[in-house]
Amino acid sequence: MKILVLNCGSSSIKYQLIDIIDEESKLLAKGVLERVGSEKGEFTHKANGEKHYEQLPIANHKEGINIVLNALVDSKLGVIKSLEEIEACGHRVAHGGEKFTESVRVTTEVKESIRQLIPLAPLHTPGNLAGIEAMEALLPSKPQVAVFDTSFHHTMPKEAFLYGIPYEYYEKDKIRRYGFHGTSHRYVAPKAAKMVGMDINNSKIISCHLGSGASVCAIKNGKSIDTSMGFTPLEGLIMGTRSGDLDAGVVLYIAQKEGWNYEQVNTFLNKQCGLKGLTGGVVDMRDIMAAKREGKEKESNAFDVFAYRVKKYIGAYAAAMNGVDIILFTGGIGENAWWQRQAISEGLDYLGAELDKEVNSQTSGVDGIISTTNSRVKILAVTTDEEYVIAKDTYELAK
Repeated sequence: MKILVLNCGSSSIKYQLIDIIDEESKLLAKGVLERVGSEKGEFTHKANGEKHYEQLPIANHKEGINIVLNALVDSKLGVIKSLEEIEACGHRVAHGGEKFTESVRVTTEVKESIRQLIPLAPLHTPGNLAGIEAMEALLPSKPQVAVFDTSFHHTMPKEAFLYGIPYEYYEKDKIRRYGFHGTSHRYVAPKAAKMVGMDINNSKIISCHLGSGASVCAIKNGKSIDTSMGFTPLEGLIMGTRSGDLDAGVVLYIAQKEGWNYEQVNTFLNKQCGLKGLTGGVVDMRDIMAAKREGKEKESNAFDVFAYRVKKYIGAYAAAMNGVDIILFTGGIGENAWWQRQAISEGLDYLGAELDKEVNSQTSGVDGIISTTNSRVKILAVTTDEEYVIAKDTYELAK
């Protein structure tokens, strides 16, 4: 079954065309459209070992997805002869609230429920919904499936997801911890257990998804019991441009001092903080590491703060689960930045986690056990594949 996977943001569309046959899958094409809504949109398409790039107007999500569909059947760029070969479409949807605890076929009722959840993720959900409606218009006969970032975390107990605010805000407005990166954590945990020959249903795993967006998840017996992101993806670790954990008083103080409104505060916390804020503009961990080696203070601070936050959550989640069997690193930084993995792993010997520095330094962008042979807790680098999770759920629901 050929499945188109779409991840539509407010001004971008990431896509993959994946062919799934039972448990096997093959990536046929992938790409991204950026600056959706602009006269100077950007389109990058990869297929058949070739990369195509062009600048062109992309008025909206419908037009953007139409560009993708045309590329997939193009005589030079394409990988299929007809759009009829696409049998279903899977969408990443950021927020499922408490209503969606698993992936679902898209219906009129489902769309309306997603629309009602927009206030919980106003930056992401409108784009997700626009992608669904665009596919409805372009390929109306094809089934669509919504896969929610939050659904994996619905197993969290109340002591993990409730905030210390009046309970009425949970009852009326559903303000609570939801967690994100669910498709990634859901994918890598059983994969890690398999790598070390452990039963996922009898395991304690701490999954560290580290990238521009970053989160840590405590996974006990295959189920999420806590995670660092919260009501929004702002909470938790220091990220590329997001603040992570922050005293609310800091926000109040700065907003009052600068005379900011809601939109300015939102932009500040989501786009001007994190690694970018600490360094004065540098976001890429490779550049931060290079600057740290040169002794630059701001980048060194950012590197150390990032590692410390991850290490602190590892300790907290080991306590929450009364131990840990596997600590895994995934995501762009987790899979590739061995030096960051080393900084995070130093000082975890009290847990029984000992990093093999030589093996770790030789492991980049591949799966591998990077702990010593004597380490009681296994430390792993695990490549993630969120698109496969979306495609697999779509396959199961559409077939």
